[in-house]
Amino acid sequence: MKHRTAVLLIAATIAAPVLRADDAAALWTSKCAMCHGKTGTPTMMGKNNGAGDYSTAAGQAKFTDADAIAAVTNGKGKMKGFGDKLTPDQVKALVAYIRTLKK
Repeated sequence: MKHRTAVLLIAATIAAPVLRADDAAALWTSKCAMCHGKTGTPTMMGKNNGAGDYSTAAGQAKFTDADAIAAVTNGKGKMKGFGDKLTPDQVKALVAYIRTLKK
């Protein structure tokens, strides 16, 4: 029985989809860029709404990964949460993608 469980666990791990960096970029473009800008600099709509600027090291230093995960999942300020639309892995991939935006 232990052997069968191990085989099933390995098969499930191999078959699980892996979120690639380009998937996170596509998520950013479709869910976040309208306010936070394609490069992490807030658009006019984002500036009016107080969206964070993620294009600089100083802007990114204002939040931890855990803060960002909580904000994306639950919302923060005027930003709605995406916990009902994104998986935890997608949220983590978005946070990792945000970290690539700093200059």
